[in-house]
Amino acid sequence: MPIRLHESLSRTQRELQPAQPDGVFRFYNCGPTVYAPAHIGNFRTFVVNDVIRRLLELEFGPDKVKHVRNLTDVDDRTIGQTQKEKRPLAEITKKWTGLFHADCAALNCLRPHHEPTATGYIKEQVSMIEVLMEKGNAYRAADGSVYFKVSSFEDYGALSRIKERELKVTNMVADSDHKDAVSDFALWKAWKPEEDGDVKWPGPRGAGAGRPGWHIECSAMSKALLGDTIDLHTGGVDLLFPHHENEIAQSQCCNGTQFAHHWYHSEHLLVDGTTMSKSKGNYYTLGDLLAKGYSAMVVRYALLMMGHPRKQLNFTLDSLHTAESSLTRLRTFRSALAAKAGAVQAQPSGRFKAVLDALRDDLNTPWAQGELFGDINLWKPEGQTAQHAAEDLAAFDQILFALGLDVTATTEPPKPAAPAAITALADQRWAAKQAKDWAGADALRKELTAAGWSMLDSKDSYRLEPLKK
Repeated sequence: MPIRLHESLSRTQRELQPAQPDGVFRFYNCGPTVYAPAHIGNFRTFVVNDVIRRLLELEFGPDKVKHVRNLTDVDDRTIGQTQKEKRPLAEITKKWTGLFHADCAALNCLRPHHEPTATGYIKEQVSMIEVLMEKGNAYRAADGSVYFKVSSFEDYGALSRIKERELKVTNMVADSDHKDAVSDFALWKAWKPEEDGDVKWPGPRGAGAGRPGWHIECSAMSKALLGDTIDLHTGGVDLLFPHHENEIAQSQCCNGTQFAHHWYHSEHLLVDGTTMSKSKGNYYTLGDLLAKGYSAMVVRYALLMMGHPRKQLNFTLDSLHTAESSLTRLRTFRSALAAKAGAVQAQPSGRFKAVLDALRDDLNTPWAQGELFGDINLWKPEGQTAQHAAEDLAAFDQILFALGLDVTATTEPPKPAAPAAITALADQRWAAKQAKDWAGADALRKELTAAGWSMLDSKDSYRLEPLKK
Protein backbone atom coordinates (compact mmCIF):
# COMPACT_ATOMS: atom_id res chain seq x y z
CA MET A 1 0.00 0.00 0.00
CA PRO A 2 1.52 3.39 -0.97
CA ILE A 3 1.75 6.28 1.48
CA ARG A 4 -1.32 8.49 1.21
CA LEU A 5 -1.72 11.71 3.20
CA HIS A 6 -4.43 14.32 3.43
CA GLU A 7 -3.44 17.23 1.20
CA SER A 8 -4.35 20.58 2.73
CA LEU A 9 -4.61 22.51 -0.53
CA SER A 10 -6.95 20.14 -2.38
CA ARG A 11 -8.63 18.80 0.79
CA THR A 12 -8.21 15.27 -0.60
CA GLN A 13 -6.08 12.27 0.32
CA ARG A 14 -3.26 11.82 -2.17
CA GLU A 15 -0.36 9.47 -2.74
CA LEU A 16 3.18 10.63 -2.00
CA GLN A 17 5.57 10.17 -4.90
CA PRO A 18 8.81 11.91 -5.92
CA ALA A 19 8.19 14.16 -8.92
CA GLN A 20 11.78 14.63 -10.12
CA PRO A 21 13.43 12.16 -12.55
CA ASP A 22 16.14 11.32 -10.01
CA GLY A 23 13.52 9.63 -7.81
CA VAL A 24 14.53 11.62 -4.73
CA PHE A 25 11.63 12.67 -2.49
CA ARG A 26 12.10 16.30 -1.43
CA PHE A 27 10.58 17.11 1.97
CA TYR A 28 10.58 20.41 3.89
CA ASN A 29 9.16 21.04 7.32
CA CYS A 30 9.16 24.25 9.31
CA GLY A 31 11.46 24.04 12.30
CA PRO A 32 11.52 25.91 15.61
CA THR A 33 12.13 29.54 16.41
CA VAL A 34 15.14 29.30 18.72
CA TYR A 35 14.47 31.94 21.35
CA ALA A 36 13.08 29.67 24.12
CA PRO A 37 12.52 25.95 24.79
CA ALA A 38 10.21 24.16 22.36
CA HIS A 39 7.08 22.91 24.16
CA ILE A 40 5.30 19.58 23.75
CA GLY A 41 2.82 21.11 21.29
CA ASN A 42 5.75 21.92 19.02
CA PHE A 43 7.14 18.44 19.50
CA ARG A 44 3.87 16.77 18.52
CA THR A 45 4.39 18.27 15.06
CA PHE A 46 8.09 17.34 14.96
CA VAL A 47 7.37 13.74 16.02
CA VAL A 48 4.67 13.43 13.33
CA ASN A 49 7.14 14.76 10.75
CA ASP A 50 9.68 12.23 11.97
CA VAL A 51 7.25 9.36 11.30
CA ILE A 52 6.58 10.72 7.81
CA ARG A 53 10.34 10.77 7.21
CA ARG A 54 10.68 7.18 8.44
CA LEU A 55 7.79 5.94 6.27
CA LEU A 56 9.32 7.65 3.24
CA GLU A 57 12.64 5.91 3.90
CA LEU A 58 10.89 2.53 4.16
CA GLU A 59 9.01 3.27 0.93
CA PHE A 60 11.74 4.76 -1.27
CA GLY A 61 14.99 3.95 0.55
CA PRO A 62 17.10 6.13 2.87
CA ASP A 63 19.19 7.48 -0.01
CA LYS A 64 16.07 8.60 -1.90
CA VAL A 65 14.72 11.00 0.72
CA LYS A 66 16.03 14.53 1.17
CA HIS A 67 14.68 16.18 4.32
CA VAL A 68 15.18 19.84 5.23
CA ARG A 69 14.10 21.41 8.53
CA ASN A 70 15.00 25.03 9.15
CA LEU A 71 15.92 26.96 12.27
CA THR A 72 14.39 30.43 12.57
CA ASP A 73 17.18 32.34 14.26
CA VAL A 74 16.15 35.87 13.32
CA ASP A 75 12.63 37.24 13.64
CA ASP A 76 10.66 39.49 15.98
CA ARG A 77 10.84 37.00 18.87
CA THR A 78 14.55 36.21 18.68
CA ILE A 79 15.38 39.91 18.39
CA GLY A 80 13.01 40.68 21.26
CA GLN A 81 14.93 38.18 23.37
CA THR A 82 18.24 39.89 22.58
CA GLN A 83 16.79 43.18 23.77
CA LYS A 84 15.38 41.58 26.90
CA GLU A 85 18.59 39.78 27.87
CA LYS A 86 21.03 42.36 26.42
CA ARG A 87 23.01 39.58 24.77
CA PRO A 88 24.07 38.94 21.13
CA LEU A 89 21.56 37.23 18.83
CA ALA A 90 23.94 34.38 17.97
CA GLU A 91 24.58 33.60 21.63
CA ILE A 92 20.88 33.32 22.45
CA THR A 93 19.96 31.24 19.40
CA LYS A 94 22.93 28.90 19.87
CA LYS A 95 21.79 28.08 23.41
CA TRP A 96 18.23 27.25 22.44
CA THR A 97 19.33 25.38 19.32
CA GLY A 98 21.44 23.15 21.55
CA LEU A 99 18.48 22.39 23.80
CA PHE A 100 16.25 21.70 20.79
CA HIS A 101 18.77 19.21 19.42
CA ALA A 102 19.07 17.50 22.81
CA ASP A 103 15.28 17.18 23.05
CA CYS A 104 15.02 15.83 19.49
CA ALA A 105 17.68 13.23 20.24
CA ALA A 106 15.91 12.17 23.43
CA LEU A 107 12.66 11.79 21.46
CA ASN A 108 14.51 9.67 18.87
CA CYS A 109 13.82 12.04 15.98
CA LEU A 110 16.05 11.53 12.95
CA ARG A 111 18.28 14.47 12.14
CA PRO A 112 17.25 16.24 8.91
CA HIS A 113 19.68 15.99 6.03
CA HIS A 114 19.97 19.77 6.06
CA GLU A 115 19.16 22.16 8.89
CA PRO A 116 19.66 25.68 7.50
CA THR A 117 19.49 28.80 9.63
CA ALA A 118 17.74 31.94 8.43
CA THR A 119 20.86 34.01 9.16
CA GLY A 120 22.91 31.66 6.99
CA TYR A 121 20.74 32.37 3.93
CA ILE A 122 20.38 36.16 3.97
CA LYS A 123 21.84 36.54 0.45
CA GLU A 124 19.39 34.01 -0.96
CA GLN A 125 16.49 35.84 0.68
CA VAL A 126 17.65 39.21 -0.64
CA SER A 127 17.98 37.69 -4.13
CA MET A 128 14.39 36.39 -4.06
CA ILE A 129 13.10 39.75 -2.87
CA GLU A 130 14.91 41.53 -5.70
CA VAL A 131 13.32 39.18 -8.25
CA LEU A 132 9.87 39.85 -6.76
CA MET A 133 10.48 43.60 -6.94
CA GLU A 134 11.60 43.35 -10.58
CA LYS A 135 8.49 41.35 -11.47
CA GLY A 136 6.18 43.84 -9.78
CA ASN A 137 5.09 41.48 -6.99
CA ALA A 138 6.84 43.53 -4.29
CA TYR A 139 7.48 47.20 -3.59
CA ARG A 140 9.64 49.38 -1.41
CA ALA A 141 7.83 51.35 1.30
CA ALA A 142 8.73 54.85 2.47
CA ASP A 143 10.62 53.55 5.52
CA GLY A 144 12.89 51.27 3.44
CA SER A 145 10.96 48.06 4.09
CA VAL A 146 9.80 45.83 1.22
CA TYR A 147 6.31 44.35 1.04
CA PHE A 148 4.73 41.62 -1.06
CA LYS A 149 1.74 42.86 -3.04
CA VAL A 150 -0.94 40.26 -2.30
CA SER A 151 -3.17 41.55 -5.11
CA SER A 152 -0.46 40.58 -7.63
CA PHE A 153 -0.97 36.86 -6.94
CA GLU A 154 -4.35 35.72 -8.22
CA ASP A 155 -4.35 32.41 -6.32
CA TYR A 156 -3.65 33.96 -2.90
CA GLY A 157 -5.83 32.28 -0.27
CA ALA A 158 -6.24 28.92 -2.01
CA LEU A 159 -4.55 27.00 0.81
CA SER A 160 -6.38 28.63 3.71
CA ARG A 161 -9.59 29.48 1.79
CA ILE A 162 -9.02 33.04 2.98
CA LYS A 163 -11.02 34.44 0.04
CA GLU A 164 -14.08 32.56 1.25
CA ARG A 165 -14.24 34.53 4.49
CA GLU A 166 -13.50 38.00 5.72
CA LEU A 167 -9.79 38.82 5.86
CA LYS A 168 -8.94 39.45 9.49
CA VAL A 169 -5.84 41.55 9.99
CA THR A 170 -3.94 41.03 13.21
CA ASN A 171 -0.27 41.87 13.55
CA MET A 172 -0.21 43.54 10.13
CA VAL A 173 -2.15 46.60 11.29
CA ALA A 174 0.84 48.29 12.93
CA ASP A 175 2.65 48.64 9.60
CA SER A 176 -0.39 49.63 7.54
CA ASP A 177 0.80 53.24 7.08
CA HIS A 178 3.72 51.98 5.01
CA LYS A 179 1.77 49.52 2.84
CA ASP A 180 -0.30 49.83 -0.29
CA ALA A 181 -2.84 47.42 1.21
CA VAL A 182 -3.31 46.19 4.74
CA SER A 183 -3.09 42.53 3.61
CA ASP A 184 0.39 42.98 2.09
CA PHE A 185 3.14 41.34 4.14
CA ALA A 186 6.77 42.18 4.88
CA LEU A 187 9.55 40.60 2.85
CA TRP A 188 12.20 42.90 4.30
CA LYS A 189 11.93 44.94 7.51
CA ALA A 190 13.79 48.23 7.69
CA TRP A 191 16.26 48.52 10.55
CA LYS A 192 14.92 50.20 13.69
CA PRO A 193 17.86 50.76 16.07
CA GLU A 194 15.68 51.06 19.17
CA GLU A 195 14.01 47.70 18.45
CA ASP A 196 16.62 45.74 16.52
CA GLY A 197 19.86 46.75 18.23
CA ASP A 198 22.75 45.68 16.03
CA VAL A 199 20.77 43.02 14.11
CA LYS A 200 20.83 44.14 10.47
CA TRP A 201 22.12 43.26 7.00
CA PRO A 202 22.37 45.15 3.70
CA GLY A 203 18.96 45.13 2.06
CA PRO A 204 17.72 44.46 -1.49
CA ARG A 205 18.58 46.99 -4.17
CA GLY A 206 16.69 50.20 -3.49
CA ALA A 207 15.83 49.22 0.09
CA GLY A 208 17.55 50.06 3.35
CA ALA A 209 19.48 47.93 5.80
CA GLY A 210 17.38 45.62 7.91
CA ARG A 211 16.47 41.97 8.18
CA PRO A 212 14.18 39.52 6.39
CA GLY A 213 10.53 38.98 7.13
CA TRP A 214 9.69 35.59 8.61
CA HIS A 215 7.91 34.18 5.55
CA ILE A 216 10.66 34.73 2.96
CA GLU A 217 13.12 32.78 5.12
CA CYS A 218 11.54 29.37 4.47
CA SER A 219 11.00 30.05 0.76
CA ALA A 220 14.66 30.94 0.25
CA MET A 221 16.05 28.03 2.26
CA SER A 222 13.74 25.54 0.54
CA LYS A 223 14.68 26.88 -2.90
CA ALA A 224 18.40 26.79 -2.15
CA LEU A 225 18.43 23.23 -0.83
CA LEU A 226 15.55 21.46 -2.59
CA GLY A 227 14.90 23.45 -5.75
CA ASP A 228 11.96 25.49 -7.01
CA THR A 229 9.41 22.69 -6.47
CA ILE A 230 9.28 20.26 -3.56
CA ASP A 231 7.28 17.08 -3.07
CA LEU A 232 6.01 17.71 0.46
CA HIS A 233 5.79 20.68 2.83
CA THR A 234 4.57 20.06 6.37
CA GLY A 235 3.94 21.97 9.57
CA GLY A 236 1.43 22.57 12.32
CA VAL A 237 -2.02 23.86 11.43
CA ASP A 238 -1.11 27.15 13.12
CA LEU A 239 1.31 27.82 10.24
CA LEU A 240 -1.26 27.31 7.48
CA PHE A 241 -2.18 31.02 7.50
CA PRO A 242 -0.45 33.31 7.04
CA HIS A 243 2.96 31.61 6.91
CA HIS A 244 2.37 28.84 4.39
CA GLU A 245 -0.06 30.93 2.37
CA ASN A 246 2.62 33.59 2.04
CA GLU A 247 5.30 31.04 1.19
CA ILE A 248 3.22 29.86 -1.77
CA ALA A 249 2.62 33.39 -3.02
CA GLN A 250 6.21 34.61 -2.89
CA SER A 251 7.76 31.32 -4.10
CA GLN A 252 5.47 30.86 -7.09
CA CYS A 253 5.72 34.50 -8.13
CA CYS A 254 9.51 34.38 -7.89
CA ASN A 255 10.09 30.95 -9.45
CA GLY A 256 7.22 30.84 -11.92
CA THR A 257 6.28 27.29 -11.01
CA GLN A 258 4.36 25.28 -8.41
CA PHE A 259 6.00 25.48 -4.99
CA ALA A 260 4.86 22.22 -3.34
CA HIS A 261 3.03 19.21 -4.71
CA HIS A 262 1.66 18.26 -1.29
CA TRP A 263 0.83 20.17 1.92
CA TYR A 264 0.25 18.35 5.21
CA HIS A 265 -0.70 19.94 8.54
CA SER A 266 -0.98 18.37 11.99
CA GLU A 267 -3.47 19.69 14.54
CA HIS A 268 -3.13 21.57 17.81
CA LEU A 269 -2.31 19.97 21.14
CA LEU A 270 -4.56 20.64 24.14
CA VAL A 271 -3.48 20.03 27.72
CA ASP A 272 -6.16 18.97 30.22
CA GLY A 273 -8.82 19.94 27.69
CA THR A 274 -7.68 23.51 27.11
CA THR A 275 -5.01 25.47 25.30
CA MET A 276 -1.55 25.31 26.84
CA SER A 277 -0.32 28.41 28.64
CA LYS A 278 2.04 29.27 31.47
CA SER A 279 -0.66 31.24 33.28
CA LYS A 280 -2.85 28.10 33.44
CA GLY A 281 0.00 25.99 34.80
CA ASN A 282 -0.38 23.45 31.97
CA TYR A 283 2.60 24.49 29.86
CA TYR A 284 5.12 21.66 29.47
CA THR A 285 8.51 21.32 27.83
CA LEU A 286 10.17 17.94 27.47
CA GLY A 287 12.51 18.93 30.29
CA ASP A 288 9.52 19.57 32.56
CA LEU A 289 8.17 16.06 31.93
CA LEU A 290 11.57 14.42 32.33
CA ALA A 291 11.87 16.18 35.69
CA LYS A 292 8.57 14.56 36.70
CA GLY A 293 10.10 11.13 36.07
CA TYR A 294 8.66 10.29 32.64
CA SER A 295 10.96 9.01 29.91
CA ALA A 296 11.22 10.69 26.52
CA MET A 297 9.92 7.50 24.85
CA VAL A 298 6.77 7.69 26.97
CA VAL A 299 6.28 11.31 25.87
CA ARG A 300 6.83 10.36 22.22
CA TYR A 301 4.32 7.53 22.46
CA ALA A 302 1.69 9.81 24.02
CA LEU A 303 2.20 12.55 21.42
CA LEU A 304 2.06 10.11 18.52
CA MET A 305 -0.19 7.16 19.30
CA MET A 306 -3.01 8.52 21.42
CA GLY A 307 -4.76 10.58 18.79
CA HIS A 308 -4.86 11.07 15.02
CA PRO A 309 -2.31 13.72 13.95
CA ARG A 310 -5.01 15.68 12.12
CA LYS A 311 -7.25 15.76 15.19
CA GLN A 312 -6.74 17.79 18.33
CA LEU A 313 -5.00 15.72 20.99
CA ASN A 314 -5.87 16.20 24.65
CA PHE A 315 -2.61 15.60 26.50
CA THR A 316 -2.79 14.74 30.22
CA LEU A 317 -0.41 13.28 32.73
CA ASP A 318 -2.75 10.27 32.88
CA SER A 319 -2.10 9.75 29.17
CA LEU A 320 1.59 9.38 30.03
CA HIS A 321 0.75 6.57 32.45
CA THR A 322 -1.22 4.85 29.69
CA ALA A 323 1.69 5.32 27.29
CA GLU A 324 4.06 3.85 29.87
CA SER A 325 1.92 0.71 30.14
CA SER A 326 1.74 0.36 26.35
CA LEU A 327 5.52 0.66 26.01
CA THR A 328 5.98 -1.99 28.69
CA ARG A 329 3.78 -4.37 26.66
CA LEU A 330 5.81 -3.67 23.52
CA ARG A 331 9.06 -4.22 25.40
CA THR A 332 7.85 -7.50 26.91
CA PHE A 333 6.66 -8.75 23.53
CA ARG A 334 9.92 -7.93 21.81
CA SER A 335 11.86 -9.73 24.54
CA ALA A 336 9.73 -12.84 24.00
CA LEU A 337 10.29 -12.70 20.24
CA ALA A 338 14.05 -12.22 20.67
CA ALA A 339 14.27 -15.10 23.14
CA LYS A 340 12.44 -17.44 20.76
CA ALA A 341 14.45 -16.31 17.70
CA GLY A 342 17.80 -16.72 19.43
CA ALA A 343 20.68 -16.01 17.05
CA VAL A 344 18.62 -16.59 13.88
CA GLN A 345 18.46 -13.65 11.44
CA ALA A 346 15.64 -13.34 8.91
CA GLN A 347 13.72 -11.06 6.59
CA PRO A 348 10.44 -9.55 7.91
CA SER A 349 7.36 -11.74 7.84
CA GLY A 350 3.94 -10.51 6.75
CA ARG A 351 2.86 -10.08 10.35
CA PHE A 352 2.11 -6.44 11.31
CA LYS A 353 1.41 -5.51 7.66
CA ALA A 354 -1.91 -4.03 8.78
CA VAL A 355 -0.01 -1.73 11.17
CA LEU A 356 2.14 -0.32 8.37
CA ASP A 357 -0.94 0.00 6.16
CA ALA A 358 -2.64 2.05 8.86
CA LEU A 359 0.35 4.39 9.05
CA ARG A 360 0.48 4.67 5.26
CA ASP A 361 -3.21 5.54 5.26
CA ASP A 362 -2.99 9.19 6.38
CA LEU A 363 -0.92 8.38 9.49
CA ASN A 364 -3.85 6.71 11.22
CA THR A 365 -1.98 6.05 14.47
CA PRO A 366 -5.05 5.02 16.56
CA TRP A 367 -5.86 2.34 13.97
CA ALA A 368 -2.18 1.32 13.85
CA GLN A 369 -2.15 0.98 17.65
CA GLY A 370 -5.22 -1.26 17.58
CA GLU A 371 -3.76 -3.48 14.85
CA LEU A 372 -0.42 -3.65 16.66
CA PHE A 373 -1.79 -4.88 19.96
CA GLY A 374 -4.26 -7.15 18.16
CA ASP A 375 -1.33 -8.89 16.47
CA ILE A 376 0.58 -9.07 19.73
CA ASN A 377 -2.38 -10.72 21.47
CA LEU A 378 -2.62 -13.36 18.73
CA TRP A 379 1.07 -14.31 18.85
CA LYS A 380 1.79 -17.46 20.86
CA PRO A 381 5.35 -18.72 21.49
CA GLU A 382 4.18 -22.34 21.59
CA GLY A 383 4.77 -24.09 18.28
CA GLN A 384 6.85 -21.22 16.90
CA THR A 385 10.18 -22.12 15.34
CA ALA A 386 13.22 -19.90 15.78
CA GLN A 387 12.98 -19.06 12.07
CA HIS A 388 9.34 -17.91 12.35
CA ALA A 389 10.11 -15.93 15.48
CA ALA A 390 13.09 -14.25 13.75
CA GLU A 391 10.88 -13.27 10.80
CA ASP A 392 8.27 -11.82 13.15
CA LEU A 393 10.98 -10.02 15.13
CA ALA A 394 12.28 -8.40 11.94
CA ALA A 395 8.74 -7.30 11.08
CA PHE A 396 8.17 -5.96 14.59
CA ASP A 397 11.44 -4.01 14.51
CA GLN A 398 10.33 -2.48 11.21
CA ILE A 399 7.20 -1.20 12.97
CA LEU A 400 9.28 0.18 15.85
CA PHE A 401 11.50 1.97 13.33
CA ALA A 402 8.49 3.49 11.56
CA LEU A 403 7.12 4.75 14.87
CA GLY A 404 10.54 5.79 16.17
CA LEU A 405 10.03 3.84 19.38
CA ASP A 406 13.03 2.47 21.28
CA VAL A 407 11.83 -0.28 23.62
CA THR A 408 15.20 -1.88 24.27
CA ALA A 409 15.53 -0.30 27.74
CA THR A 410 13.04 0.21 30.53
CA THR A 411 14.27 3.74 31.18
CA GLU A 412 16.22 6.42 29.44
CA PRO A 413 19.91 5.48 28.98
CA PRO A 414 21.70 6.27 32.23
CA LYS A 415 23.62 9.53 32.30
CA PRO A 416 26.48 10.19 34.67
CA ALA A 417 25.55 12.32 37.65
CA ALA A 418 27.26 15.68 37.79
CA PRO A 419 30.04 15.89 40.40
CA ALA A 420 29.43 18.15 43.37
CA ALA A 421 31.90 20.75 42.06
CA ILE A 422 30.01 20.96 38.73
CA THR A 423 26.66 21.27 40.51
CA ALA A 424 28.09 24.07 42.64
CA LEU A 425 29.23 25.94 39.51
CA ALA A 426 25.80 25.46 37.95
CA ASP A 427 24.08 26.77 41.07
CA GLN A 428 26.33 29.84 41.03
CA ARG A 429 25.54 30.47 37.36
CA TRP A 430 21.79 30.07 37.98
CA ALA A 431 21.99 32.58 40.82
CA ALA A 432 23.95 35.01 38.62
CA LYS A 433 21.34 34.67 35.90
CA GLN A 434 18.50 35.38 38.31
CA ALA A 435 20.39 38.46 39.48
CA LYS A 436 20.80 39.51 35.80
CA ASP A 437 24.56 39.33 36.16
CA TRP A 438 25.01 38.27 32.55
CA ALA A 439 28.78 38.64 32.50
CA GLY A 440 29.15 36.48 35.60
CA ALA A 441 26.71 33.89 34.20
CA ASP A 442 28.61 33.73 30.91
CA ALA A 443 31.93 33.27 32.69
CA LEU A 444 30.54 30.42 34.76
CA ARG A 445 29.04 28.78 31.66
CA LYS A 446 32.51 28.82 30.07
CA GLU A 447 33.91 27.11 33.18
CA LEU A 448 31.24 24.41 32.90
CA THR A 449 31.97 23.90 29.21
CA ALA A 450 35.69 23.65 29.88
CA ALA A 451 34.93 21.01 32.50
CA GLY A 452 32.90 19.00 29.96
CA TRP A 453 29.35 19.92 30.97
CA SER A 454 26.47 21.72 29.28
CA MET A 455 23.91 23.61 31.36
CA LEU A 456 20.44 23.65 29.74
CA ASP A 457 18.04 26.22 31.16
CA SER A 458 14.27 25.96 31.37
CA LYS A 459 11.80 28.44 32.81
CA ASP A 460 12.21 27.52 36.47
CA SER A 461 15.34 25.42 36.66
CA TYR A 462 18.18 23.84 34.71
CA ARG A 463 19.63 20.46 33.91
CA LEU A 464 23.22 19.37 33.36
CA GLU A 465 24.31 17.20 30.44
CA PRO A 466 27.81 15.80 29.83
CA LEU A 467 29.29 17.07 26.56
CA LYS A 468 29.94 14.42 23.92
CA LYS A 469 33.61 13.66 23.49
